This record gives sequence, structure tokens and C-alpha cells, in this order.
Amino acid sequence: MLAKVYDEKQSLEAKLKQIDSEEEVILKKAERSIYCISNSLKRLKEYIRGNKFPNQKDEILFFKEIKPAIYSKLIYYVKIFNIESKRPNGTEKSQKKYLLNELDKLENFFSENLEFYQYIRNNMTYLDDKYFVRGKLDIRLFMDTFIYDADPEFSTSHDYKVSKIIANDLLNIYLNTELAVMERKDYTSNKNFIISKGKYTWTDSKSALTEFIYAVHAAKCINNGNIEIKEIADFLQSLFRIDLGDYYRDYLQIKNRQNQTKFIDSLKAALIQRISEQEE
Repeated sequence: MLAKVYDEKQSLEAKLKQIDSEEEVILKKAERSIYCISNSLKRLKEYIRGNKFPNQKDEILFFKEIKPAIYSKLIYYVKIFNIESKRPNGTEKSQKKYLLNELDKLENFFSENLEFYQYIRNNMTYLDDKYFVRGKLDIRLFMDTFIYDADPEFSTSHDYKVSKIIANDLLNIYLNTELAVMERKDYTSNKNFIISKGKYTWTDSKSALTEFIYAVHAAKCINNGNIEIKEIADFLQSLFRIDLGDYYRDYLQIKNRQNQTKFIDSLKAALIQRISEQEE
């Protein structure tokens, strides 16, 4: 049964990828994506209504992972469409305030649903039969009012909440990317911050410098931690005359890679080797 579901999911991903390559205007991209995802969900709903899951394990898999992976994109693009439609046309300061307010909303959702976040992030399963099986509504479990209007044949008590978590992760990246673009403009226009020319060139990768920046900030090496990531990044970009681009996105990639401290580990190894050679 799930084979057809996976086919629909792959087909949708291919269509969304095509839309992304064809549309540069974010509002148009969001609009086309919303229609595409909505049609895909309609087909899935009809299929799920007309077919039974062979076992509870497959039902949980569908409502815990497969449907949220698709529905989250609908939530994401609807939110993007609304954010960009209402985005102020004024100064960059007003736009930053607007985008930061949207980030605050994501943080509020995280705080209000911390326990469920931990359940999902830690790959817990002990409540799956209550969260992700249809007809198992339990008012003692925290639920969205959305569930009372949802199609009982195509929804469980918590599949929407998983979708919202995934969508918020995507929104977090989008909003921080937009803010980073503005920060780069500030960096290039801030003449007072430019350091006099010197022979300082960063010869490692940009991701290595990003890893270093976040490590220094995490360890509170500067001003006892009373400094923003942006300030450290701006200083080092000016010092080495390098444009890191979207270093926030690079940081997310660092978080997701197998060795999260690749550059820091190389520094440690290089220092140990030097000490060892000098002691010989």
C-alpha cells in the first residue's frame, strides 16, 4: 500500500523542484507550490480513504512521517505567501523588525510545544499508537483545535503538529536567510568597520571559518559571550576580506553533517602534531 504513497511523494518533490527552478519571484513560487501540494494531498486522501493499512505500523509511519513531510510544505508555502504579501515596503529597519517578529512566533510555538518537540526530535515511539493512529483522540493529550475540524479518515491527533514542526524549521531557515541578506548589505555599506589593507587571507574553506565563528561564540571567548554572531562574523569577514555569504545556512549544514566539528578537530590535531614535533 505504501508503495503508491511513496510514488506520489516522489512525484510531488519532482514537481516542486521544477517550480523552484522556474520561478524566481517568491510569491509566484509559493502560489504554484500551494496548488501543486494541495492536489497531491487530495489524491492521497482519496487513496487512504479507499484502502486499508495492512497493519498499525504502516499507519503510524504514514501519519508520523510521510503525510507530515508533504503537509509541512503546504503550511510552509502558505506561511511564506502570507509573510511576503504583508511584508512592509519601508526601510530595512522596518523589514527586519517584521521578520524578527515572525521568528518570535516560531520560538513561541517551540516553547508551547517543547515536550512534543522532544518526543519527535528524540525519535520516541511510546505514544505513537495514541498520536498517529486514527480514532485515538485523547483530550488529556495536548492537541490543536484544528483536529476537531479535520477529516477523521485522513488525520490523527498529532500529525498536524509534526507537520507544523517541520514547516517551522523551513521557515526558520527562510527568515534567517532573508535577515542575513540584509546583514550583508549592512556589512558592505559600513565603511567605518573596514580594516586597513593587510596581508591577511583566509585560506581554508568558508564553512571552516563559519564553524570557527560559532565555536568562539559558543565558548564565550569574546566579551564573556556578550557579543552577537553577526559582530564576530563581520569582524572576521573584514579582517580577511572575505564574504561568507549566508553563514547561517552553512551553520545548519554543519549541524546536519556527520562530523560537526571537522575544522575544530583539525586545529586540535595540528596543534598536537606541532607540540609533538617540537618535543622530539
